[in-house]
Amino acid sequence: MINVLITGGAGQLGSSLAAKLALNNDVNVVIIDNLSTGHISKVPKAQNVKFIRADVNDYNDIISIFATFKFEYVFHYAAVVGVERTLKNPIKVLNDIEGIKNILSLSKNSGVRRVFYSSSSEVYGEPFEIPQNEKTTPLNSRLPYAIVKNVGESFFKAYQKEYGLDYTIFRFFNTYGPMQSNDFVIPRFMRLALNNQPIPIYGKGDQTRSFCYIDDNVDTCLRALYDSTYINDVLNVGNDLEISILGLAKKIIEVTNSSSEIIFLPALKEGDMNRRCPDITKMKELLGRDLISLEQGIYKMKTHYDACTVEKA
Repeated sequence: MINVLITGGAGQLGSSLAAKLALNNDVNVVIIDNLSTGHISKVPKAQNVKFIRADVNDYNDIISIFATFKFEYVFHYAAVVGVERTLKNPIKVLNDIEGIKNILSLSKNSGVRRVFYSSSSEVYGEPFEIPQNEKTTPLNSRLPYAIVKNVGESFFKAYQKEYGLDYTIFRFFNTYGPMQSNDFVIPRFMRLALNNQPIPIYGKGDQTRSFCYIDDNVDTCLRALYDSTYINDVLNVGNDLEISILGLAKKIIEVTNSSSEIIFLPALKEGDMNRRCPDITKMKELLGRDLISLEQGIYKMKTHYDACTVEKA
């Protein structure tokens, strides 16, 4: 049996990864989460999944977990996320550096074979080229979240050089799915649209993003694990089709057949980059199939929300 640790496993990315890992009967999955933003309901209900409430930023909270389970692989996904949340809680964001150090130290000392790190598109800051390639990181963002992700990447590379601890860095671009929290753009827009409520947009809505459906994200990460690829390397994980935020709102209104109106709010003072679009050449090669389109993903989300409504009725 292979023991795998997922920190932040009660969030969208970690729980979805755990669910697919648990389909392999040769894998035991241990999830650590302090439930500050994650939710216990997202943790997969499977015999080979164990949940432990703990804070990775507290060394004493997790040292015994590493001693007990002897992990072969660690996915470090625990972090404060979300533009508004990270802007409002900069100290909590910076504290995540302690969690990075704790995970690396314990992994190095307990025989972990490889650690997978959830970095972010935020490391690119305001792009000077599109698409954003793994080899070009301008480091021009001064936001705490972007700084922590950059520092985290440096720690992983340093531990490999000093101690031989292998890593893979995932630079996640916007990933959405049924388990995503409502304070992110697609779930927020969809719930408003399904209730025919106004959809607010900051600024003119001409800022662009690309959106990756959760299955594409998880399948890519699992291929990196099972195929033993991109060891000591960086991998963009996202979708390379750009859409404006205004275009996204219109698309969601169309797919949900909503009567919602779009209203415009003052632009955010910080944290809202003009463009986001990754070079996913390496991801496409690794995934080996077509990505799920935005329209397909929105339909999947609508089906999920409709089912939840029926279940509650």
